[in-house]
Amino acid sequence: MLCRVIRHDGDTGQEKTMSIIAHNEVFAVFESGKYIVPEGEKDCSALPWNNHPKFKGVALKHLVTGGDSGGLFSYHLVRIEPNEAIGDHIHDPQLETHEVIAGSGVCLNGDCRIDYAPGMISLFKPRVNHSVRAGENGLLLFVKFMPPLC
Repeated sequence: MLCRVIRHDGDTGQEKTMSIIAHNEVFAVFESGKYIVPEGEKDCSALPWNNHPKFKGVALKHLVTGGDSGGLFSYHLVRIEPNEAIGDHIHDPQLETHEVIAGSGVCLNGDCRIDYAPGMISLFKPRVNHSVRAGENGLLLFVKFMPPLC
């Protein structure tokens, strides 16, 4: 599904169409951004992408780890390649959130089916089966775990 937003160009007075997939730029900004705390900063562009150990076509970049947050949470960029999936799994004891930045897909959260599109946020309670399958353009997510995944 290609979503489009119309914006008004104040200089020319004409409307222009901009693809919502421009949110990839948002993802790229975080991918190469900085994590800053009073103790110092971390260059996110220097952090590696890690292939998921179980699910082909899924990669994670660990921006904030439990070590960074005092064991409170972790924050990750997640890339799911077109038509690939994070298969059925649970987290115990983590609560997990997904923020859909770009692409589309289908998420199963327990018995609930959620059609993923940019701007959606979903929450997974601990010990609840869930999975995500990316659509034909892949899927880009911000994902958080409390307590941290790593």
